[in-house]
Amino acid sequence: MRARRVAAVALRQFYLYSGSATRVVPLFAWVAIDITLWGFISRYLNSVALPGYNFIPALLGAVLLWDFLARVLQGVSTAFLEDVWSRNFLNMFATPLQISEYICGLVITAVVTSLIGLLTMLALAAAAFGLSFVAYGAALVPFVLVLFLTGIALGIAGSAMVLRLGPASEWFLWPMPALIAPFAGVYYPVSTLPGWMQAISRLLPPSYVFDGMRAIVRHAPWDMRSLAIGLALSVLYIVIAAIFFRQVYRFAVRTGLLARYNAESPS
Repeated sequence: MRARRVAAVALRQFYLYSGSATRVVPLFAWVAIDITLWGFISRYLNSVALPGYNFIPALLGAVLLWDFLARVLQGVSTAFLEDVWSRNFLNMFATPLQISEYICGLVITAVVTSLIGLLTMLALAAAAFGLSFVAYGAALVPFVLVLFLTGIALGIAGSAMVLRLGPASEWFLWPMPALIAPFAGVYYPVSTLPGWMQAISRLLPPSYVFDGMRAIVRHAPWDMRSLAIGLALSVLYIVIAAIFFRQVYRFAVRTGLLARYNAESPS
């Protein structure tokens, strides 16, 4: 793997962002809408709930962290789709570029775009609704890391799915966070789910993140080892997603699918 090739993949994406306001504005606009909407919902719930419980850190904090995961997923998948939409994917792999270098370039793009979204959400939540994670300090880092790694894994797996099924299948990619959220226990404890859903949730790294964050907000005892399970799962899923992408790419090259790549799903 060569760093210059990885940097070239990331640099192409940054040139796209620097030359198009329509690509830059969504990095701020959607996160601002989500934080504003859920911030006022949390404030309303505080006004009608019994005193002593604050929905701002519990609910708005969960929305902020889940939005971060979604931005990471979209950072990877959108960078991949830029090459699909511009019919540039075949050109990329007509060069000596390796699949591992291409994936790393997508991940670097996701790191930058997701950090922009995260900083925007933190600033808006703190300024408008008084939500601040500063009090939790370094304890917040492993939670964010698990969500980041999970978003990377989902983005790589979703990109591989689009590569295999064709650009029309991108509509299966965008709802992925919404499909996972009910099992991840983003807005409620996993213990409220039926048994079969709890079994699925234990396979999802975010479920360990949000259960742990709720415990921290309530100042309740919590076992740090459960977060270690989430971290291990997220790393495992990245490895599986990378292998899956590589296998799909090899299939596309071997069958000629890569050369026939166009705006419709291949038959």
